[in-house]
Amino acid sequence: MCPVVIQPTENQQKTQFAKLFEESMKQVSLKEGEIVKGKIVRIVRDAVIVDIGFKSEGQIPIEQFTTRGQVKANIGDEIDVFIEAVEDDAGMLILSKERADGLRAWERLEEIEKQNGEVEGTVLTKVKGGLSVDIGVRAFLPGSQIDLRPTKNLDQYVGKTYRFKIIKLNKRRGNVVLSRKAILETERVSQRKETLETLTEGQIFNGVVKNVTDYGLFVDLGGVDGLLHITDMSWGRINHPSELYRVGDDIRVVVLKYDRDAQKVSLGLKQLMNDPWQDVENDFPVGLRVHGKVVSLTDYGAFVALKDGIEGLIHISEMTWSKKIKHPSKVLSVSQDVDAIVLDVDMAQRRISLGLKQIMPNPWLELEQKYPIGSKVKGTVRNIADFGIFVDVGAEIDGLIHISDMFWIQNFVHPSEVIAKGQEVEAVVLHIDPENERFSLGLKQLQDDPWDLMKGKFKEGTKATGKVMSLTAAGAVVQVQAGIEGLIQKEDLPAGVNVGDELSCLVKKAQPEQRQFYLEIQK
Repeated sequence: MCPVVIQPTENQQKTQFAKLFEESMKQVSLKEGEIVKGKIVRIVRDAVIVDIGFKSEGQIPIEQFTTRGQVKANIGDEIDVFIEAVEDDAGMLILSKERADGLRAWERLEEIEKQNGEVEGTVLTKVKGGLSVDIGVRAFLPGSQIDLRPTKNLDQYVGKTYRFKIIKLNKRRGNVVLSRKAILETERVSQRKETLETLTEGQIFNGVVKNVTDYGLFVDLGGVDGLLHITDMSWGRINHPSELYRVGDDIRVVVLKYDRDAQKVSLGLKQLMNDPWQDVENDFPVGLRVHGKVVSLTDYGAFVALKDGIEGLIHISEMTWSKKIKHPSKVLSVSQDVDAIVLDVDMAQRRISLGLKQIMPNPWLELEQKYPIGSKVKGTVRNIADFGIFVDVGAEIDGLIHISDMFWIQNFVHPSEVIAKGQEVEAVVLHIDPENERFSLGLKQLQDDPWDLMKGKFKEGTKATGKVMSLTAAGAVVQVQAGIEGLIQKEDLPAGVNVGDELSCLVKKAQPEQRQFYLEIQK
């Protein structure tokens, strides 16, 4: 006989299923504070519903899935959740994604720190003393650990993702301190080794300006620093390297010299550009009138920029036909536009000599017409030198009265003893030499030569009575006749002699060739 199978009713099936479910739930042991796996089953207006295999589903505030106004959750996603409460007042299972993520993050960070590994994070914002970084939890990046070099502009890092080393971690206090500098230092050691192995003279690098000094730039070539001296930065004039580059700027340079033993690298920048001096002789032939800008003044002249990398010098002697100026600043100023004539090009020394006065009429060519030889001129003593006096006669060029052309008899040591600066004088034009720029005047030529009379009347030993006209460093000047003066030398002059004294003298020496007429007091 076959056994009879009685099928349970629908209600009986539901009851049996409920009992089985209750028994299975008894086997599921959930504790508050645990992290479990769950699956998103629904998304409602203000919550995400998650099934963790418990008798009831749990809910998580939708804010925990929202980033910048967008909900990042999809039905079917499996996620880690933290059990906040098995049942709240309404019998609901309360879960948290944030706390689960946080705890998992701390576990991950502890393991990374233990293994001395690296962690990736995104800079969130500036904070006091450094930056705040998201590495799953909020961490602190001190300013001193941001880069290999101190940096003032922290805004440039915000929003960017980097790799970091964990240098301090305290889970209980929720404190994590990071270092990006440690990562860069490790990379730099590796880069340095690789760069040094392949570094050769003539090699071109794309580097980064590491430091700016008065004498040049230090450039990071990839773990190796090279010096780009200011003289190798540009073919033109640079007053300071900061005119062209700042710390952090990208720069393309060539290795000029590499001392492998000292590990010193000399770099060049201008060597990557065409040398502007290559065609200078064609671009600036002698005699060409050029236009430029004054870039520098020195005691001896003015430097004029003619084009990028090319400067010419207007020497102070080529600024004016006159000898009156004492400094180039009396004629030119920095940044002034100026025209000049090319006088000479020295390719070996890379020098261009310019003339400013050559674009103006040459007063020497007009001088002979204006002041014929033998004509009389009046002027003011502008300067006194050991060898004579310079007289301003109203022209651009001063005339020189040489000491030998001042008086027929020289009874003085220095011209300043008989002529004063600013004194009005009359003179005779003796000689004009435009080629050597000499304008000679004579003072004594306005008077008859007294030696013609003295040769016969005042021979050596002759008695003469005279009046002391002046006392000089050489002695006493005594006038023995109108237009004729002799000198009692200092060693022959007794004490107590004054200007105006009448003295009885003897002619001690008369030498017309040397224009010397010496007296001595008659004893």
